[in-house]
Amino acid sequence: MSTENKRNIGLRERKKAKTMANVQMHAMRLFRELGYNATTVEQIAEAAEISPSTFFRYFSTKEDVVITDNYDPLLIAAFEDQPSDLSPLQAVRNAMLSGMVDMSPDELDTMRERNQLIMTVPELRGASLNNLIQTMQLFTELVAKRVGRKPDDLAVRTFAGIVVGVNISVMLYYAENPDKDFSKLMDEAFSNLENGLPL
Repeated sequence: MSTENKRNIGLRERKKAKTMANVQMHAMRLFRELGYNATTVEQIAEAAEISPSTFFRYFSTKEDVVITDNYDPLLIAAFEDQPSDLSPLQAVRNAMLSGMVDMSPDELDTMRERNQLIMTVPELRGASLNNLIQTMQLFTELVAKRVGRKPDDLAVRTFAGIVVGVNISVMLYYAENPDKDFSKLMDEAFSNLENGLPL
């Protein structure tokens, strides 16, 4: 693929991610004002100045507007751009943190609210499990390729499971401590993991 094509795909993915983030920002505001269960897809679409059919191009259900994000392509690109002399853990850590650096204050607020909803609304917490399994599979494939092993290698899968476990622990902690800086919490958690999790 040419550099120009990669750049166009990157711009398209960033635009899609920004649109999704905008819809989610309006959804979070409505959930805050009206409550999650009382808010409709039509109200979210109207607030985001899109049609309900456009909403459904990005999110298949109201649950998805909270659970789904479109940062995977950006995470993949950031991971693949990491220097080859870094360990897989360092590459994952850098890739995840680099994605947060470019987030606007509004996007960070939306991420915080989404996290709190996911961790506190039982049906969202349950629905997020599938998303986390998909994230684990993504890391499995990325890391397997980087280290020259197969995605079904138990060590690779275990590594991916640990990365997702770190994410879950930080998400839970952040839901209970929303005044904290999410990227700093993530960096601290990965640093502890890299140091062998001394307790």
